[in-house]
Amino acid sequence: MERKEFLKTLGAGAAFALTFSCLQGCSDNGGGEEPIIPELPAEGFTVDLNASSSANLQNNGGFIFVKSKQTFTESDVIVVRNLEGNLVAASKICSHEGNPNISFFSENNGIFECNVHGARFDQTGKPLNSITTNPLKIFNTEILANNILRIFE
Repeated sequence: MERKEFLKTLGAGAAFALTFSCLQGCSDNGGGEEPIIPELPAEGFTVDLNASSSANLQNNGGFIFVKSKQTFTESDVIVVRNLEGNLVAASKICSHEGNPNISFFSENNGIFECNVHGARFDQTGKPLNSITTNPLKIFNTEILANNILRIFE
């Protein structure tokens, strides 16, 4: 094989490899597997609403990030006091590609948004734009005695 033919073959192979990986990365689910959703302990976990770390939940539209298990190094749940004064807990892991970047924005009646690709969700977890069709995981909440919030499946 001459040098010129070799280079043409090499170029075609590289173009195929790049095209294939790009098409794979542009699929509906971002080319990845299903995002990892945090698993809560069987009994759930609690947040002391009287603690200084929960101060942002005193006002409607406020939110905090909490860990559902002590073994996690990052917070994996976002707890929000919505505009109606109800407490809502959601996965901080975006259902689009599994990025742990969900935040809460009080405009538009309160939405969850991933700051990586812009996926937006209502407070029931329903996707609000075409970035993903996967819902955001929303957890159950209840207020226990002494202003303790229980978050559970």
